[in-house]
Amino acid sequence: MRVLIVSDIHANLAALEAVIEDAAGRYDGVWCLGDTVGYGPEPDACVARVRAMAALTVIGNHDWAALGRMDVEDFNPEARRAVVWTRDHLSAESLAWLSELPSEPTQHERYTLTHASPRDPVWEYVLYPGVATENFGHFTTAFCLVGHTHVPALHILVDGETKARPMQPTFGQPMQLKPGWRGILNPGSVGQPRDNDRRAAYALLDTEAAIWEPRRVDYNVEVTQKRMRDAGLPERLINRLAFGW
Repeated sequence: MRVLIVSDIHANLAALEAVIEDAAGRYDGVWCLGDTVGYGPEPDACVARVRAMAALTVIGNHDWAALGRMDVEDFNPEARRAVVWTRDHLSAESLAWLSELPSEPTQHERYTLTHASPRDPVWEYVLYPGVATENFGHFTTAFCLVGHTHVPALHILVDGETKARPMQPTFGQPMQLKPGWRGILNPGSVGQPRDNDRRAAYALLDTEAAIWEPRRVDYNVEVTQKRMRDAGLPERLINRLAFGW
């Protein structure tokens, strides 16, 4: 099965549509690793688009916050303001869909899907090899797919080793996930990248051949920024889209 892997769309419809267009004809199914909403100007439209693709989806921390399941005091002021705005701009249908998403890791064949980490599915950031290494004991499949950091990453545990190796993804270059490997794989963020590259990030996965292909695609950032300004969302959130931080 060929799968389109998206995460951290963050209500950025222009970025999501660019990803779908770039990946057209190259996937049979869609997996979404959470945070469909939050930060961006089109939460309802992004939920509708993900639902239309029948994506296998897990819940993220911003999705939780939009549902009122998380104390917004845990967020920085700009994110908190965006959460409140998002709550007011989601339909009852979208809220009902979000409320039904699994908050625990979901297993599909050799792959586990979660938002933050298998140890803490909603909040922990897997940014460093040490944190990745500690998480391998919290899932049983060969590979775990995560989002949340907004940074594309590969943490690979090679058979017989006890510490994960960080591997730098090469965009547009397929990578063979070898027998004997276990891995924590992050496609990066569709709607708000934070690796100093403003292009939308996603990945393609061939589940049978075990081939992972991280990808980037340009989108019209200015369109999203205008929609955010029209909505009265925080200027800092608007500006960061231009620089990918």
